[in-house]
Amino acid sequence: MIKSKPKSPLKASPNGRAHLNGSEKPSAVRIAVQKTYKMYVGGAFPRSESGRYFKMTDAAGNLIANVCRGSKKDFRDAVVAARKAHSSWASRTAYNKGQILYRIAETLEGRKAQFVETLRLQGMNAAKAAADVSAAIDLMVYYAGWSDKYQQVFSSVNPVESSHFNFSFPEPTGVVSILMPEDGSLLAMVSLIGPAIVGGNSVIILAGEKYSLTAIELAEVLNASDLPGGVVNILTGHLKELHGPFSNHMDVNAVVYAGNSTEVLKSIQTNAALNVKRVVHYPASDWSAENACGPYHILDLQEVKTTWHPIGI
Repeated sequence: MIKSKPKSPLKASPNGRAHLNGSEKPSAVRIAVQKTYKMYVGGAFPRSESGRYFKMTDAAGNLIANVCRGSKKDFRDAVVAARKAHSSWASRTAYNKGQILYRIAETLEGRKAQFVETLRLQGMNAAKAAADVSAAIDLMVYYAGWSDKYQQVFSSVNPVESSHFNFSFPEPTGVVSILMPEDGSLLAMVSLIGPAIVGGNSVIILAGEKYSLTAIELAEVLNASDLPGGVVNILTGHLKELHGPFSNHMDVNAVVYAGNSTEVLKSIQTNAALNVKRVVHYPASDWSAENACGPYHILDLQEVKTTWHPIGI
């Protein structure tokens, strides 16, 4: 016996498109399309090579998302991407870098409500979330403005005894790894990324576990803001597992730690000695405070180069 095929809820229309049959109704209960949160490496959004993840829950213990748990191999891949992007980014004009940072701020402004809602979903109250996002946008504009000014502030013509001109001026350190505090929000992330990239460095940053979803949404903003792939690479994972690779990789030129763990800081300092990395430590604090930003944060990740030129030749 030949069984008849079940009727499809779709039928052909005169224009060739399918639509619901008159006798069928769409389900009253719709399953929302859940977002997949990946990492951001080299301008792409890969999953962790290990396939591992950790669960993120809200204040009531409800599952929000599965977040990629980055590995040592993921970090090595990110270093390769950052190194590849560094030279071309460092050679961009100050004006162009400022334009791109301002474009990041514009894109953040257009998605402000989304970032506020994501921070609320991860446990931040509404008023604090709105203030955090607004401050992060304003801070990105602030660093965009410093792009063509910090070199004038920190360069100098030095007095010397011989018949020479002697000039000192800052240059980017290179590839910078950044370890955020575990409760670092969007403002903390911008406070750490902004001065690094405006100074011509490329970075790999480990997002704070508490607000990992916000970090990946920031990656989407960076990807849509004319920032070349590889200049900023964002990993999610556990600080205790990854602070070692972030500080002992031989192709990383500086490591920034924004936290208060004495044990982690000592480990970073020991590992950094392997290739004489620069270590910058910002104790986790109020990221909206006046001393949490400024041109000296740009200088922290610059190498001062001195040039001599004979007079009269």
